[in-house]
Amino acid sequence: MRLKELVEVIDAVDFKGDPDLNISSIAYDSRAVGPKTLFVALKGHRQDGHRFIGEALSKGAVAVISELSPDSPHLPRQGGAALVQVPDSREALSRVAVRFFNAPFKEMSMVGVTGTNGKTTTAYILESILLGAGQRPGVIGTVSYRYPGHVQDAPVTTPESLDLMKVLREMANTGVTHAVMEVSSHALDQGRVRACPFGVAIFTNISRDHLDYHGSMESYFRAKAILFTSLGAQGTGETVTAVINIDDPKGQELMRLTPARVMTYGMGEGCDVRAEQVRVSWEGLSARLITPEGEAEVESALMGEFDIYNIMAAAAGALSLGIHMDSIRSGVKRLKGVPGRLERVRNNRGLAIVVDYAHTPDALLKALRAVRALTNGRVLTVIGCGGDRDRGKRRPMGRVAGMESDMVFITSDNPRTEDPDLIAAQIEEGVIESGLRDYTLDLDRERAIQRAVEAARNDDLILIAGKGHETYQIIGTQKKAFDDRVVAARAAR
Repeated sequence: MRLKELVEVIDAVDFKGDPDLNISSIAYDSRAVGPKTLFVALKGHRQDGHRFIGEALSKGAVAVISELSPDSPHLPRQGGAALVQVPDSREALSRVAVRFFNAPFKEMSMVGVTGTNGKTTTAYILESILLGAGQRPGVIGTVSYRYPGHVQDAPVTTPESLDLMKVLREMANTGVTHAVMEVSSHALDQGRVRACPFGVAIFTNISRDHLDYHGSMESYFRAKAILFTSLGAQGTGETVTAVINIDDPKGQELMRLTPARVMTYGMGEGCDVRAEQVRVSWEGLSARLITPEGEAEVESALMGEFDIYNIMAAAAGALSLGIHMDSIRSGVKRLKGVPGRLERVRNNRGLAIVVDYAHTPDALLKALRAVRALTNGRVLTVIGCGGDRDRGKRRPMGRVAGMESDMVFITSDNPRTEDPDLIAAQIEEGVIESGLRDYTLDLDRERAIQRAVEAARNDDLILIAGKGHETYQIIGTQKKAFDDRVVAARAAR
């Protein structure tokens, strides 16, 4: 594609160079630059891409989009390279990505799922419903980016706009009919999905998370709200729907903020989609769904009481897409589980061991109350918290673990570049505050899991929280292979 075809879709303040340069690729990471690359310099949360313009040029970039004037003394020179100045390089990246990959979202229906907890499970349920309805869904989320015939591990929940358009183009080329996306608060705040014309947006809930980035709960909520306030902004003329959990206090606020048609869900009589007669057991969940399109008995292998909210969210999303109740019922039933979400660990001792991704106080509380209902014995919890992340949630998580468990094993999660002892001490403060005295502290995560297994009686339940589906542990800047499920099964041989 010619550079001029890309530049014409952005708000260029200044331009110097040859507009007829041939562009074969676009990159915002200098490590991904090759010959004939257009490099876009982004200002990130921790790094500023403007510092890497020189490296990009030396690797073969023939054009640069940045927020620097072409005459700036801070802009490295490279003979023949075109220089484009824009007021917002992140917005420019989004626009050129759409043009470069020929607006792939026009070839499918777009569904966005946001909220603190439940995004992944809701996306899995909706994917299962769409498959049962004969559609070809693709999913972009925390566990993986996948579509029929392709699965890849997800480096982040919601990719940067360029990577997003690349994945959507691959989906479109294979006939994907619906793209179901988990949309993170970071992605919304940074404008990664601003070009996506979502036909359906789903709100699960909101509680404390990512305050290391957003600074306050109000700022965090404002980021989440962008998905709903911007519905219909692309002007496609299609009916757009906001699917909102109104049992969450912020759900009511979102209803007032969004210009879209609203479909509500929750346990109250006034909800468009609600559930009655909810029953949970070690084998799964059942309930009666009541919707504008009729009622249906649903059965699910998901075993958390809170999962009824994820089922209602997915059902409301499916109804908004015109999916029939029979497909919703069968789709809910055919999903056998979600990786790392109250996932049972089969083991030779026959112990009840569950792995869950819960890494916020609210998610941990819900997970612990869910597993408490599944056992007649004690609940033993293995817990850590991630480093270089919201430090303020560690003490509350320790407090929740102490209040809802009979024994707690404090350990490391992904400490990253923080001191693991400091992280564990902050969790310990919360456990002590809860009044629980039966706890241990062992920073070796494998050993902590082994100790929990050794302490467990036959009728006890072990919850290993925090990492869920992850198959690694990040210590310092190094990733090492580590899977809670594998380690727990090995410990219970």
